[in-house]
Order: sequence, then C-alpha cells, then structure tokens
Amino acid sequence: MSFKHSPMVRVADPVDKEALFTPEIRAEIDRWVAKYPPEWRQSAVMAGLRILQDHNGGWLTQPLMDDLAAYLDMPEVAVYEVATFYSMYSLEPVGRHKLCVCTNVSCMLNGSDRLVEHLEKRLGTRLGGTTEDGRFTLKEVECLGACGGAPVMQLGRQYYENLTPEILDSILDGLE
Repeated sequence: MSFKHSPMVRVADPVDKEALFTPEIRAEIDRWVAKYPPEWRQSAVMAGLRILQDHNGGWLTQPLMDDLAAYLDMPEVAVYEVATFYSMYSLEPVGRHKLCVCTNVSCMLNGSDRLVEHLEKRLGTRLGGTTEDGRFTLKEVECLGACGGAPVMQLGRQYYENLTPEILDSILDGLE
C-alpha cells in the first residue's frame, strides 16, 4: 500500500503540533478534543480520522494517521486499530461517490445480495472496487445500524433504506 501526503495537510516534526495540519483542520479536531477532559483527548480519534479523511478526498494515509496520533498524544498503532476496525474509514483512494452497502443479516435477508449484484453489473466493478472513471467506489459494510429499513446503503452521509434495484438506479441516475 502506498501513501502520500495531501496538499491540504502539512506534515512537520510531531513535536510542533501547530504545524501538523492546516489551521482549519486543527480547529475542527480541537472542537472534538474540547468535548473530553484533557487527559482523554484521545477520545477524539474517530472524529479526527473522519475530518482528515474528508479533507483528503475520502481516504486516510499512514502519514495522516501518524500525525493524528502525535496531535492526540497517542500511540500510532492505536490510531491504526480504529481506522482498520471501522468500515467508515478508507485506507485507499476512493471514487467521488462511495456506495456503502450493508450485507449483514437483516439486509441479507431482505435482498442486499441482489442489490450488490445489480450495482456490480451496472458499475462494472466488484465490491471493494472503484469504477474506471473514478466516480464510484462500491464498498461492503458490516452494519449501518438501520435494520428496520433493510436493505440499506450509505452514500456520503445519507442513508437510503428499503432499497430495490429500481430505487438504486434512480439514486445513481441523480448523481450522473
């Protein structure tokens, strides 16, 4: 896996926290850090990862995670553990639109396999892949916590529930 720095993020000596990120990114992370007692600043790691991912085109690099670890005074491996455990984080470049399809029990019982098959055929890529034009990444997720509306897909921060292939086509047509 290769990593590169985003032009939106400056990387410097970890001792100089003011130089780790842009002022905008530091302010966003600091809003989350302020929600916790000073000795628990590491609790902002999930928000920090989301912020960095949003500012880096939808994915995280190892240097970004290392810098977040330095900024939050925590071991780098602890940041990696969070970033690799939760499916909302991507460690490789993603398409402009990341389609996260739940394939857990409720969604599976309500036809998520049919949705995945439909998306793979329509987009010409498999789960975990990105279309050749870079527009779509198709990602399988373990659970989106919306079992009552299964099958479910997340696109950006929006959830789409009770999906059918026809509804998926309508959603995709609205993006193209």
